This record gives sequence, C-alpha cells and structure tokens, in this order.
Amino acid sequence: MRPPDLTPDERAAALRSATQARQLRAEVKGKVKNGEISIAQVIDMAHRDKAIAKMRVVELLESQNGVGKVRALTLMDRLKISHSRRIQGLGVHQRVELLRALNSTSARGILLVLSGPGGVGKSTVAAQLRRRSNFWVSVSATTRAPRVSEQNGVDYFFLTEEEFDERVANNEFLEWAIFAGARYGTLRDGVERALAAGMNVLLEIEIEGARQVRAHSKDAVLVFLAPPSWQELVARLEGRGSDSAERRAQRLALAEREMQSAAEFDHVIVNDQVEGVVEALVLLTPNQKVPRGPSN
Repeated sequence: MRPPDLTPDERAAALRSATQARQLRAEVKGKVKNGEISIAQVIDMAHRDKAIAKMRVVELLESQNGVGKVRALTLMDRLKISHSRRIQGLGVHQRVELLRALNSTSARGILLVLSGPGGVGKSTVAAQLRRRSNFWVSVSATTRAPRVSEQNGVDYFFLTEEEFDERVANNEFLEWAIFAGARYGTLRDGVERALAAGMNVLLEIEIEGARQVRAHSKDAVLVFLAPPSWQELVARLEGRGSDSAERRAQRLALAEREMQSAAEFDHVIVNDQVEGVVEALVLLTPNQKVPRGPSN
C-alpha cells in the first residue's frame, strides 16, 4: 500500500508529533524506574493518551527496577503475551494477570528451578550462586550415602529411608523424586520462608522434581542446564571415580533420556562456563533482599 503524499508542512508536523510521542514515552519510563508512578498507572494512562497506548509492553516492564528485559520477556511468555504487544493491545484478562504477577513478584522472591542431566554441573553452579547476596540456595535432602567430600547440611541433608518416609508422610517436601536408586527432595518450610521474606530462591533438583514444582507453582522459572556437547557429558560421567561401572552405565542411559526433557523448561542454558551460567541466572531474577536467617 502506497503511503499518503504529504506536503512539507504536513511531513514536518508528523515528525514533530512522533518525536514528542517518543519523548513522552521515555519520560514515563523514567518515572516508572524512579518509582514516581506505577505500571498500573501507566496502563491506566494509555486509555487517555495515544502515545502511551502505543508503548510496547516489554519496554514498560523492563523500565521497572529489578525486572530487566530477560525477566520481562519471561513474564510475558508465562502469561502468553506476544513480545511485540503494545499496551493498547492488552486484553482485560491480560492486564489483570500482568498486574497480579507484578504485585506477587514485588512482595515475594522468585523461585528459580535449575535442572538437567546428571554430571552437567548443577552443583557447581549452585555453589557459585550461594555467594550471591540476592540468592538463597536450597539444600536438598537425600537417602543416598554422602561422598567423601560432602557435608551434611551443606551439600545435602542425608536422611535414612525411614526419616525420608516420615517427612513424606508429614507433607514436608515441596517435591521429591527417585534418581539413580536414591530419593531426593526439597524441604518446603525453608523455601516458603525465604520466598515470603522477598529472597530469590534457587532449587537445584532433578528433572522429575522440576516437573512437580511446575505442576504446583506457575510462577516458578524452570531452567535446563545443558552440556556443551553430549561427548563432554559422557566424559564427565565416566570420570566419576566414586561410581561403579554399572552405575556409570545407568547414569549415561538416564542422562540420554533427560536431555530430551529440555523443551519442557522455560530456558535452556549451556554450561560451557560456570560464571556465564551464573550471570544468566541472575538476569532472570530481580535484585531483592539479602538472604538472612531461613534454613532448611
């Protein structure tokens, strides 16, 4: 379709109008960033101002402190809002759900679930995140025996089968699953207290556990940690001196099945450099309170 022919005066007026609209949107985003106005107020303004109505939703969300572009897009994906959607294109239900989600995340921390095949480096990444002031890393419980270098309460809570059964019966687990012949689970109380205190929480858990969390918490952000290549994962698993040849074969067969689960997750991050993975995880959560106090 051919654009309308404009006189020089009409073209100049159109350029001035476009410039003024961009300046207004920039001013509004600056006020959101500084806390002078809320996102709910901007959405309300869009009903009366065409320039604000044409602002892209992602630009509005990322202007709020602690959100950022990655977190904004993750939230939009969860609510099934197109990345190109403008405020004027939001339906009534989408506006309600968007504001509800923003209010929820501002009051509570973000639950980040890190999973992936055995041997991919989940524990190493979690250890690095423990040094981050805005993360509280949950310590899982397990029925397997501790390895030589592992400490009870630091690497895992090592429970007997009877102790694990008792906690399952008392509904003390947020999730639990069987992996490589042992049971693993996340104790609910510490996680809930940390989230309520506004802390970002990382769960480093197995694939089946991640599925359970997704079934019970639509706000959880699921991240699949992938190896740089299948060959490297095989090398890592076969290099574990603490496993028997039979156990290594079982782990390889399981890892092959687990690699096929990546599509179920919100994000896939390749673990080719631990610091890079840590930075990518940090970008998925807003800066919130320094973790103090909650324990598993």
